[in-house]
Amino acid sequence: MALENDTQAPDFELPNQFGELIRLSDFHGVKPVVLCFFPLAFSKVCTSELCALSDNIGMFADSSVELLAISVDSKHTLRAFAEQMGYGFNLLADFWPHGDVAKEYGVFLSEPGYANRATFVIDKSGIIRDSFISAPSQPRDIEEYREALADVLAVHSA
Repeated sequence: MALENDTQAPDFELPNQFGELIRLSDFHGVKPVVLCFFPLAFSKVCTSELCALSDNIGMFADSSVELLAISVDSKHTLRAFAEQMGYGFNLLADFWPHGDVAKEYGVFLSEPGYANRATFVIDKSGIIRDSFISAPSQPRDIEEYREALADVLAVHSA
């Protein structure tokens, strides 16, 4: 079962596509974070979904929100994927132990061995403020991101 809103987001440290270690807690007190779990690099739906995020990267940058996309792929696969597609945001490898971060967030699908399509919007204090999940074959709508960002930013400006 996926983590619920208004709960503390579990901290983690994962390598990005360049092998740099990214820790969620490094953003605490600095800026909100959007965690975007996706099943597999180079798959049709994942590619189109991440391209939509890349095409709309301004909505994250303009709001000073960090976008982190996470899959069970290796950092090497994610680097090739990011370079081929021109993604300018961090892709994190939840490769080994296999899917541990997805498991902590309750979105790992054991049978196929990858994460569900799940998004968690985490505020500056590390609390999950919004989340949305769809089946692996069902892409998330970019408007869901816009609404979630508006909500978390409204809380911070209040």
